[in-house]
Amino acid sequence: MSEWKKLKLGDILTFQRGHDLPKTEMVEGKYPVAGSNGIIGYHSKYTTKGPGITIGRSGNIGRPHFYNNGFWAHNTVLYIKDFKGNSEIFLFYFLRTLDFTQFNTGSAVPSLNRNHIHELTVEIPPLSEQKSIASILSSLDDKIDLLHRQNATLEKMAETLFRQWFVEEAKEEWVVVKMERLISIGSGKGLKKESFIDNGLYPILGANGEIGRTNNFLFDEKLIYTGRVGTLGNIFRVENEKVWLSDNTLVIKPFEYFNFIYLILKTSRLEDYNVGSTQPLIRQSDIKEIEIALPSKDKLIAFESLTDKIFQKIKSNQTQIRTLTALRDTLLPKLMSGEVKVLS
Repeated sequence: MSEWKKLKLGDILTFQRGHDLPKTEMVEGKYPVAGSNGIIGYHSKYTTKGPGITIGRSGNIGRPHFYNNGFWAHNTVLYIKDFKGNSEIFLFYFLRTLDFTQFNTGSAVPSLNRNHIHELTVEIPPLSEQKSIASILSSLDDKIDLLHRQNATLEKMAETLFRQWFVEEAKEEWVVVKMERLISIGSGKGLKKESFIDNGLYPILGANGEIGRTNNFLFDEKLIYTGRVGTLGNIFRVENEKVWLSDNTLVIKPFEYFNFIYLILKTSRLEDYNVGSTQPLIRQSDIKEIEIALPSKDKLIAFESLTDKIFQKIKSNQTQIRTLTALRDTLLPKLMSGEVKVLS
């Protein structure tokens, strides 16, 4: 650690407050508008050339986001105006290890003041070591990103096959049945805050996917789930894993033809079944009433066999993603503290 320097954060970078851009003035374009929690839209102009980094300034504070190319830094973020000769990618990962919530100056709405966080004392390595650390972490993220993109392609492939087999080649003689004949459906269960455990054994799943971890599980079987209240329309499958499903989810268990049912739900635009007034809501009865043109048993069996190969590959990729993510998250604080040394 002899070559690492103890400095003020403001000595290694300069944060600048972003720029206001009302939605009414946003002109559709190719440049992402960087909000406190990520991209909130696209605009025809940019304020900042890439590569660039933002952190949430108001609302969601502190989480860094990296932009390779030009972007509009919204006034809900702080963006790095000057990297002062340091590696941009290194600083992105470095900022992920800092707890900016300690500098929250907001009462009702969390808020950051750049002058306060500039005074934070940090230790950073020389540029050559910064680049080596960034290379290790970014290579893991590149692999994770590639696997996510592969899975998106595989999902689209399965959806294309579904449309070909059951929409484009649909037969008039197929019997129309209601979804309730093919599934059982129920709701998840609420979990008290004290049961949320960092690095818990099992995922807690909500309408948008994983929302935390716990050491308890509610299901250990193959199932489909979707949002019941709040966010509607996202369809997820669980492949015989121990999970906790929150009470804002609907839990769907096909009696058979799992892939067929999953893809029906994915292509059904469940958000159109919203019956909520103050917030989006979908009822179990609405899912049960979905009508399906049911082909022959032989065709369904053939489709399951074909698409099983696709979903097995997706599951394999998901396992790799979890492994690589855990490795990255374990290495990140150790590399940033110098506990794990790299050759520069």
